Amino acid sequence: MSKTIAIIGSGSWGMALANHLGENGNTIKVWSFSEEERDIINNQHTCKFIPEMTVNENVFCSTNIQEVVEGSDFILHVTPSKFTRNVFKTYKDYVGTKPVIICSKGLENETLETLDNVLLDEMPNVRIAVLSGPSYATEVINHIPTAIILASHDENILEEIPEIFSNEYMRVYKSTDVTGVEVGGAFKNIIAFCAGIASELNLGINAQSALITRGLAEISRLGTKMGADNDTFYGLSGLGDLILTCTSDESRNRRAGKLIGKGLTQEQVQNEIGMTIESIDNINVAKKLLDKYNVEMPIVNAAYDVLNNNLDPKEAVRQLMTRELRFENE
Repeated sequence: MSKTIAIIGSGSWGMALANHLGENGNTIKVWSFSEEERDIINNQHTCKFIPEMTVNENVFCSTNIQEVVEGSDFILHVTPSKFTRNVFKTYKDYVGTKPVIICSKGLENETLETLDNVLLDEMPNVRIAVLSGPSYATEVINHIPTAIILASHDENILEEIPEIFSNEYMRVYKSTDVTGVEVGGAFKNIIAFCAGIASELNLGINAQSALITRGLAEISRLGTKMGADNDTFYGLSGLGDLILTCTSDESRNRRAGKLIGKGLTQEQVQNEIGMTIESIDNINVAKKLLDKYNVEMPIVNAAYDVLNNNLDPKEAVRQLMTRELRFENE
């Protein structure tokens, strides 16, 4: 049975999900803050961020968030993490009992909270799920096989929603570890940023492999302190997403790292990429969290110092490689 689905956010991932769900026979209402993006979607049937995309006929875009949310069966929230609270405030009065599925990856800088807690803070009875995993928008619109994960404490959401997403080129796994899925999705961007720097410095595959492995160790170390299940970090939202973003230049976080490795400033990198760079936004959050939980995260610390304390990337590598020797699982 087809559904009416609200999608809050008209960026590349929001539109890829809109197109995918529209192709599955659902009616899709997309909210955009931009009249320009609305008109491109409705009149030119494409997406500003994916020009080669042909928008499915079941997809409609509006700048009226009430129009988009009211009458929908469930909501996908797909804005940059730093805008999550403010945007949710604009439509929470129309949510009612509709599930809200967070498709953004990041944490809130001011509170250090995962995005599900941000929504619960604004609306304590909201029904929540988190969608994450290794999923480039361009591959989804081109029907490349993709596996993702949906996490929720709500059994009805886990029973109903995966079927709506699933078809021969998208498979949805289930989880009850909302915190683990959120933390993995947020912090893999930081490691991907570091992978971009490593690539620009021509450090080779040995270094890239070590970075992914030790980066995963840091993510799981922090995540378990935050209440996550360690096994989650070896699944799609942890290791899977980490491999994706660290190894392909389609990741804007990896591309941002490469530009920092070239010597560009944060402002220049933002102008070059042209979209939100979650890794840069979340490095400060990660620094605060590792201090709060007293967790050792040398890679994240190095990334923070490169961005904020003018640490030369080559010196950061030297410092990481000459740390005190220890057992791998310490």
